[in-house]
Amino acid sequence: MGRAMLSGNPPVEITLRRSARARRVSLRVSGLDGKVTLSMPQRMKTAEALAFAEEKADWIRRHLAKQVDHIAPGIGATVLLRGQEVPIVAGAVKRAQFKEGALWVPAAPDMAASRVKAFLKLAARDDLSAACMRYAAALGRSYGRVTLRDTRSRWGSCSSAGNLMFSWRLIMAPVEVLDYVAAHEVAHLSEMNHSSAFWGEVERIYPNYGPPRQWLRENGQLLHRYRFDD
Repeated sequence: MGRAMLSGNPPVEITLRRSARARRVSLRVSGLDGKVTLSMPQRMKTAEALAFAEEKADWIRRHLAKQVDHIAPGIGATVLLRGQEVPIVAGAVKRAQFKEGALWVPAAPDMAASRVKAFLKLAARDDLSAACMRYAAALGRSYGRVTLRDTRSRWGSCSSAGNLMFSWRLIMAPVEVLDYVAAHEVAHLSEMNHSSAFWGEVERIYPNYGPPRQWLRENGQLLHRYRFDD
């Protein structure tokens, strides 16, 4: 690991990372904190990798400009639920629940964020479990357990033992995006790679996966703008 500064106005700090697995130089701008990472093969000269970053300076700054402010999902604010912004309102309820086009929470402002988070996680488990069952049946495969996490680097994964993991924040994305990620990970039960055979399996159980996949690439960082500080 190392650090370098990208010239221009404003200057941009870049984290340098060498990887034995990297075959070429690549750039990544985190949607969470705006961190810019430049990955390069072990034997590539640092100057060569930095020259690549300088060539992509405009691209880097465009992505940084898209960074959004964090949102505290409290009473009176809104939160994304299945791709729609819904208001968070206080009412005579014992736990968070969705009704009448709003997310209702008990009238305790200091607990609102944690209750919204709990609701989203339960909804995510219901939707993802149903989607996994549907696509596994279509694929003719079985899987182990389904777990939810608040991951930053990936939306889902499939282990060699057939266990599936997903980010619960997918419940905030449009329904077709959550469905695509479920189908993607279920397809790994058949092909533990990203070969053409794998994408053929994805296409078979979830045709026209291109648009939701593109949505996630372009808008995934929006799902991380919410901060649920317990």
